[in-house]
Amino acid sequence: MDYKQELITTIHDLGYDAERLEQRLTELSQTNPTAVLIPSLYEELERPALATIRDHLSHSPFVNNVIVCLYADTFEQYRHAVQFFEPLPQPTFVLWENGPRITGILQTLKDKGLDLLKFKGKGRAVWLGLGVASLHAAAIALHDADIVTYDRAYPLKLLYPLLEQDFGIAFSKAYYARIGGNPRSMHGRVTRLFVTPLITSLMELFGYRDYLRYLDAYRYPLSGEFALSADLALTTRIPGNWGLEVGLLAEVYRNVALKRIAQIDLGVFEHKHQTLGSSTNSGLQKMCRDILQSVFRTLTETEQVVIGHDHIRALRIKYRREAQNLARQYFVDARFNGLEYDRHKEEITIETFEQVILEAGNQYLDDPTGTQIPDWTRALAVIPDLREQLLDAILSDMAQARSAPPPATDAVAMASAVY
Repeated sequence: MDYKQELITTIHDLGYDAERLEQRLTELSQTNPTAVLIPSLYEELERPALATIRDHLSHSPFVNNVIVCLYADTFEQYRHAVQFFEPLPQPTFVLWENGPRITGILQTLKDKGLDLLKFKGKGRAVWLGLGVASLHAAAIALHDADIVTYDRAYPLKLLYPLLEQDFGIAFSKAYYARIGGNPRSMHGRVTRLFVTPLITSLMELFGYRDYLRYLDAYRYPLSGEFALSADLALTTRIPGNWGLEVGLLAEVYRNVALKRIAQIDLGVFEHKHQTLGSSTNSGLQKMCRDILQSVFRTLTETEQVVIGHDHIRALRIKYRREAQNLARQYFVDARFNGLEYDRHKEEITIETFEQVILEAGNQYLDDPTGTQIPDWTRALAVIPDLREQLLDAILSDMAQARSAPPPATDAVAMASAVY
C-alpha cells in the first residue's frame, strides 16, 4: 500500500498557472497577512544565493512581511545586513538574534525561570522569528538562506494552501528533486542514504506504527522549507539541535490532524552542501545523530516503544541491508538518466551512517532527554508581551544601524572613488 498517498495531501506541480495563483494569494493576503521567515548566518550575505532570494521577494506582492533572523558577530555586520535588505518593499525586520538587545530580553526570561540562552543555532533563530512573525501574519513560510535555485514560486506554493480556507490546511511541507552540480548528480545524502532506509528498517523492527507511517508519507522529510499557521507557530516546540526538520514533523504529528497537512512540489531544488564530518559531533554525522535520537524519542512518547541495546544492534544490521539496496537502485536511476554516480563513495557514506546508528543509539539509551525549546504559549505565560518586546528591540537595532556612520574603511573607499 502506498502510504505516501494515504496519509497526507500531496500537491503536485503539473504546470500550475502561476499568474492565477499569485493573484489569488495576493487577494487573500489582504485580509490574512503572510510572512516569510529566513534564519541566516552573516556569511550567507557574502554568497550569491541570498541576493537572489531578496530580489525574488521584492517582486512577491503576496508576501506582506519579511523576518530575517541573523546571527552576526559584530554591529558592523548587522548594519550591513540591514542595508542589504533595504531594497525590499515589504516591512522587513532584521532580528539580531545574538545582539545585546535580544540577548538582554532572553536574559530577563531566564531570570524568570525559562532559559532559552542555552539553545544555539537555527532552532533558537526559528523560535524567535516565529514569535515576531505571528504578531502580524496569519501564515508564515520558512526557508533557508542558501537556496541556489530560489524562485518566488517557493513561498507562493507554500503559503497558498494555508490561506485558501476551503482547503483546511494548517501546515505545508516542501518536497523536491535534489539534482544539480556539474556534472549533474544526486544530492540529499542524508535523506536518500539515511532517513529513507532508517524508516523502512524501523517499520520492519517495530511494525507499521502510526508515527513511522506518517514519516514515511513525506517525500522529502528533511526539507527546510515549510509554512504553518500563526496558531500552530505559537503551540509548537522547536527542536534546538540539528534534528530540527524531523523534530518539527514530530510536533506537527502531535498537534495537527493528518488531513490538515500538505506537501508541496517545488520541482528541482539545490542549496549548499554539508561535509560528512569527522565524528558524530560534526557535519552530516551530527545531523544523522540528532535525527535518529529525535525519532527514537518520539517513538517512545507517542507509540510506547521501549528501545534497548538489542534494538540498536538489530537496527544497524537492517539499515545496512536497506541502504545498500537503495544504493543499487540509485545507481540504476542515475545511469538511466545520465547522472554522475559514485557508487563506492555512496557505500562509504552508508558505512559511516551505520556507525552513527550504533554510537547515537547508545548515547540515546544513556540520556533519552530531548532538546526542544518550549513553545511560545509557555514563554508568553512568563512574559505576556514578550513578542512586542522583541519587535521593539528589532526596531531599535535597525534604527541604530541606519543612523550609524559607515566604518572608516568604507569612508576611505568612498574618498578614493571621488579622486
